[in-house]
Amino acid sequence: MHLKLIACEILYRELCAVVARSPNRVDFEFLPKGLHDIGQAGMSARLREVLQAVDPSQYDAVVLGYGLCSNGVVGLAAETVPLVVPRAHDCITLFLGDKDRYLEYFQSHPGVYFKTSGWIERGEGLAQLGSDAIPQAAGMTATYHELAAKYGEDNARYLYEQLGNMTRHYQKLTFIEMGIEPDDRFERQTEQEAAQRGWQYEKLAGDMGLIRALVDGPWDPERFLVVEPGCRVAASFDDAIVQAVKEV
Repeated sequence: MHLKLIACEILYRELCAVVARSPNRVDFEFLPKGLHDIGQAGMSARLREVLQAVDPSQYDAVVLGYGLCSNGVVGLAAETVPLVVPRAHDCITLFLGDKDRYLEYFQSHPGVYFKTSGWIERGEGLAQLGSDAIPQAAGMTATYHELAAKYGEDNARYLYEQLGNMTRHYQKLTFIEMGIEPDDRFERQTEQEAAQRGWQYEKLAGDMGLIRALVDGPWDPERFLVVEPGCRVAASFDDAIVQAVKEV
C-alpha cells in the first residue's frame, strides 16, 4: 500500500523507525507538538487543512498519528480514500501500545506526568505555536515579571499562583522508554527534572506494537477506526473512543 501519514512531531523517532521497516510505502508529514492546546476548533482546522492538501489519487489510505486529543480529530472526514485513526484518547496510548494498559497505569498512578524522547527534544511548552496556544493567550506561560508589568504587583502575585503553576497537582514523572533512543540522555534528563521538582521518578517500558500496526496494517477494528469515504470522525463516549458517522 501507499500511505499518507500525518502525525504529531513527538512521535517522530518512533514513526521513522517503523516506516523504515514497513512493507508499505509511506509519505509522512509531521505537525507541531501541542496542537491540542490551541483548542478543538483550531486543531481540527489545522488537520483539515493538511488533509485537504493530500492528493487522493496517490494513496490507498491516510493514517493519523493522533489519538482523540481533546476532540481535535472530531469532524475530520474521509473524502475519496479511507482515513485511519487509532482508538486512543491521546498519544500516551500510542507509546504504551494499548488503551487498557494506559488506563490501568493512569488510574493506579494519580498525579503522573509522562515524558518521552519526543516530548523532550521537540520543545517544552508551546513556543512554536505562539499566541494561538490557549495557555499562552490566558497568560499561563507568562513569567511573574511579565504579569507584574501588565497587571501590577498584587494582581501578578495572585495570577502567577493560580495560572503559572500548571503542574502543582502532579507528583510523579514517568519516562516511557521506547527502545529507539540513541542513548540515555532523555532518561537522565527526566530523572533530574523529577528530583528538582521533588517528584517520584519511574521508567516504564513502552510498546511499539500500536505504532507499528498503524503504519503496517492490517487495521483491526479493536485498535483502529477506519473511516470510509463519505464518513467523518466522531467521539463515541465509550471504550471504542472514536466512531465513524455519515456525512450530512
